[in-house]
Amino acid sequence: MIKDFILLPLKEMRRRKLRSWLTLIGVIIGMAAVVSLITLGQGLENAIADQFDALGNDKLFITAKGNSLTPGLSIDAVKITQKDLDVVRSTSGIKEATGLIFSTARVEFNDNVRYFFVSGMPTELEERKLIGESQSYHLLKGRWLESGDNFKAVAGFLYTEDNLFGKEADLGDKILIQDTSFKLVGFWERIGSPPDDQSISIPIDAYQEIFNKPDEFGLLIAQTNTGDDPEKVAAQVEKELRKSRNVEEGKEDFSIETPAELAETFSTILNIVQWVLIGIAGISLFVGGIGIMNTMYTAVLQRTKQIGVLKALGAQRKHILTLFLIESGFYGLGGGLIGVAIGLFFAKMVEFALVAAIGPAFLSLEINLWLIVGTLIFSFVVGCLSGIAPARRASRLNPVDSLRYE
Repeated sequence: MIKDFILLPLKEMRRRKLRSWLTLIGVIIGMAAVVSLITLGQGLENAIADQFDALGNDKLFITAKGNSLTPGLSIDAVKITQKDLDVVRSTSGIKEATGLIFSTARVEFNDNVRYFFVSGMPTELEERKLIGESQSYHLLKGRWLESGDNFKAVAGFLYTEDNLFGKEADLGDKILIQDTSFKLVGFWERIGSPPDDQSISIPIDAYQEIFNKPDEFGLLIAQTNTGDDPEKVAAQVEKELRKSRNVEEGKEDFSIETPAELAETFSTILNIVQWVLIGIAGISLFVGGIGIMNTMYTAVLQRTKQIGVLKALGAQRKHILTLFLIESGFYGLGGGLIGVAIGLFFAKMVEFALVAAIGPAFLSLEINLWLIVGTLIFSFVVGCLSGIAPARRASRLNPVDSLRYE
């Protein structure tokens, strides 16, 4: 009996191959989209988690926060200064602290002009190491910026290729930043983010001079002492900065975040975007379900006499109901199988393309067995649900009328 429940639906699907494939298309598209989006989303989340894990849990990131819509407060009015850096350094639990500043700047090389991020960074050894750890800077060749460097620069990985300026940059080359000449003394390894790989680092004193920002930082980075709870140290830093900046609790014009908090923020945003896209893909799945329902209604009409024969031979309503439900479930399962294969293939192609273009740090895909199993079960259930109404109609047909049907 069970064997017949499986073989009869498969036989009917093979008999009408074109109709079967047309029925599967909606389910295939929906499942492929869902699988690829979830796989890519998990890959991005894994890559983000890996990046923040590499930072370590002992870092604090302090930035000014301002909003032009806030009465009496503008972005220009809210700044992080040397005084704030001194306060952070003097707070209990802080091992080291430093600051850097960055903005988009005019960069000229090989008679070509582009606009990329330029960052001003400290040249003292310990502060430089802290920046390197927190920003994932690793030397490809040359050296770091050192004390005494004035108009020297370290450029991102993409400067070693000819895509940016039509010529590969090399150690000792001169590059103009805001019409000021800098000598290249090093290049960073590929980070994996185009803005980072196109950026240039210069001594913070030179940055403040050419951009006329003598007492300003865009970001403070602090490292907590080994064994201290970063959350408690962050709370103490916040308290000291509130006192120094004369702001009330709850009205801070600065923010302090740990790598764990940053990772959680990115993950939340990513999940929202991912589920919105999955919802859009679900529309295709819904259309596929309607297609299965239409196909099954057609099958009931075409096989009315067959249903009459089965009932005349002793088949009960539940047998007819089960037969048509399994057939509609097979439509869903077939679409799910093909959709999973296409979705995983598409996700891997995206991974290969991104790795080739910007490096492995941006995406870290893993094939999730539970996602595959869950998708196949879900697709079978969708097929069964789509076939409930046609199956009930088939099971209620009168055997005498069915045998007379032409």
